[in-house]
Amino acid sequence: MKATALDEQLAYIKKGLAELIREEDLRERLTEAAKTSRPLRIKAGFDPTAPDLHLGHTVLLRKMKHFQDLGHTVIFLIGDATSLIGDPTGRNATRPPMTREQIQANTETYKAQVFKILDREKTEVRFNSDWLEPLKFADIVRLASHYTVARILERDDFSKRYREQTPISIHELLYPLAQAYDSVALNCDVEMGGTDQKFNLLVGREIQKTFGQPPQIVATVPILEGLDGANKMSKSLGNYIGITEPAEVMFRKVMQISDALMFRYYLLLTDRSEAEIAAMRGRIERGELHPMEAKIELGRLIVTDFHSAADAARAAEEFNRVVRQGEKPREIPTVDLPDGVRAGGGIRIDKLLAKIGLAESVSDAARKIKAGAVEIDGGKVRDLAMALPDGECTIHAGKGWRRVIVKT
Repeated sequence: MKATALDEQLAYIKKGLAELIREEDLRERLTEAAKTSRPLRIKAGFDPTAPDLHLGHTVLLRKMKHFQDLGHTVIFLIGDATSLIGDPTGRNATRPPMTREQIQANTETYKAQVFKILDREKTEVRFNSDWLEPLKFADIVRLASHYTVARILERDDFSKRYREQTPISIHELLYPLAQAYDSVALNCDVEMGGTDQKFNLLVGREIQKTFGQPPQIVATVPILEGLDGANKMSKSLGNYIGITEPAEVMFRKVMQISDALMFRYYLLLTDRSEAEIAAMRGRIERGELHPMEAKIELGRLIVTDFHSAADAARAAEEFNRVVRQGEKPREIPTVDLPDGVRAGGGIRIDKLLAKIGLAESVSDAARKIKAGAVEIDGGKVRDLAMALPDGECTIHAGKGWRRVIVKT
């Protein structure tokens, strides 16, 4: 392989990576792969602990796709066996293991979602129960003999729990070893994961050596910040963009991120090169491009990946019409009048707004009403309580809309 071609491949692979251990090893294997026509084997494991994926998960999937684009074999490994242990990474307590029924249901959902990014025809989908479950007790003891407790306790979350005298179950100590054995069973050249997986991936290098295999290259990707720009994208924090959400919802959520975070999303969630992103940043800094226009293009790219270009265009048009021009959406969610909002012969509008999701709280709703930011059927709401006739009314608060069905 020519040096120029090799450098281009490495630049493509390294874009957006947090760490590569070791780059010189990867350079050698890419060179050997070109000489022998043997594609590298790239693995990333996913424990099916939740039914749906969000954009945070796709940072890793996109890097897998980049290896795939270069002709290498990508292995999407479903940790159906390790899910029974529960990965303790980042935990301050033992995580309860999942049931087989939960694992199976989530696995089917994962398989349907990952091919929105990966090429189905070029992806191996494997299950680590295929080689972990046949292991006998003697095999597990032999595997455990290749690593020490002292080394395991070097892992940050284990050492912290040990110092704080928080219980650590023996089965948790087996998780890194089980993940490492996956690499042996699959004869991996490269294992990928988030930065929180670095310890486990390095254990894989050590265990491969004991089985006579060359140690895998470790490639970690950053943890993606959520819409708040501060915390890891997470469904539990509500700062996520789900990859199965409607196009309009995905687009609107992308528009919520800060201008500073936009560049990181371009880097980690699109195939735009670092040079293209740097050029775009320069145009914004020189006043040649408005940040909103760059963000709209980001929204289009992300929505196109998980829906279509036509869906992305419609979502952008709807956002422009409703949010930027203040017009009524074409589709407004309809809800029944919730319980607990009637007061005498009227309706507590502040409570209503909070219950139907147009305000974060009753006090937030009261502030919106006081600021004149709430309308019902086109008329401004000035009082916290008012009478609403039976039937359907349209409520507009801030940038949100709801149709409410009122019945006596």
